[in-house]
Amino acid sequence: MSKTLTEIAEQLQATDKKVQLIYAFNGSGKTRLSREFKELLASKINEEGGDEVSISEMSRKNILYYNAFTEDLFYWDNDLDGDEHRKLKIHPNAFTKWVLEEQGQGNNIASNFQRLTNSTIEPRFSADFSEVSLVMRGDDQNKPIKISKGEESNLIWSVFYSLLYLIKEERNISEPENRSTNDFDALEYIFIDDPVSSLDENHLIQLAVDLATLIKSSYYPSSGRGLKFIITTHSPTFYNVLHNELGLNKKGKKEGCYLLEKLEDGSHRLDTKYGDSNMSFSYHLHLKQTLEHATKNNLVERHHFTLLRNLYEKTASFLGYSEWGKLLESAPGDKQGYLNRIIQFTSHNTLTGEVLPEPTPPEKQMVKLLLDNLIDNYSYWKQEAEDDQ
Repeated sequence: MSKTLTEIAEQLQATDKKVQLIYAFNGSGKTRLSREFKELLASKINEEGGDEVSISEMSRKNILYYNAFTEDLFYWDNDLDGDEHRKLKIHPNAFTKWVLEEQGQGNNIASNFQRLTNSTIEPRFSADFSEVSLVMRGDDQNKPIKISKGEESNLIWSVFYSLLYLIKEERNISEPENRSTNDFDALEYIFIDDPVSSLDENHLIQLAVDLATLIKSSYYPSSGRGLKFIITTHSPTFYNVLHNELGLNKKGKKEGCYLLEKLEDGSHRLDTKYGDSNMSFSYHLHLKQTLEHATKNNLVERHHFTLLRNLYEKTASFLGYSEWGKLLESAPGDKQGYLNRIIQFTSHNTLTGEVLPEPTPPEKQMVKLLLDNLIDNYSYWKQEAEDDQ
């Protein structure tokens, strides 16, 4: 059944689900849906409150959203004349004022950015928070540099994520009078639209794991009066990592997964979507091929442990095992050690600011050993390997 984006926004708003995860191809209306949803809640506040306050100021009190317009708040001054003082300018707006001035999140933003990018680039905000310079740590001249588009996206996401983490911590305190700030008491929704458009797969997966960890730790009482998250994306990998990390499925879960489509007449359709991949079992093959490429070319990184765990979970589910760790019993060596290391790399709480080391050469070899364990010892993968010959 076709609907307008306003009607779809109303459908999303009418549920008590903690998480609603939406997959859509680019051009399907994801960003416009986030705007419609924001305007819907703003209209609700205006009708109920009657205060003569602008929509943009009031809507941030019951919805916080991240989309392409959030990234547009930041733009480069490349110092074309002097070619020395490059900086990222910040349009004056309520969002960054809230994050930087009112909540003082500058240091947390820098820490999250460095962890997410695994870099020594240091963001430095100006005193009036109208711009940010990027400097390489250890550069005695402190010469501002221009960062890549992917790093820029990570920095802007870090601004949003730092505030999101603060909100989650405050809202997890059940009694409002015990919170350090009541700015977030009326907040109902977090709408996140495709924060991964410029990210490589490693950073994309890390961002998804971080976000899933935060959502899982956000208090959501049975009354349904906790924070609700709506996430849209065009990335199959981002969708699948979130789906797996959040444990979304159709068996008794309150969370929802959807596919948003734009129809030829300009209307839209939002269909319930079961399963974590867009082409069913073919995503298993995508994971297998990605891991084979990484192990063959010595390119194993932290995010490959997440992919390996996803592959074990999918294979265990397909073959009827109650726990994916049981598939490790056929692997040579220390089964518990394998399990512990995979869990360490895939479930580490990065919100503490502690940086997990990159995999060591033996750990990288472990990825190949455990991938071979699946292919050599379990019938489906063994048949796939034979068919590929």
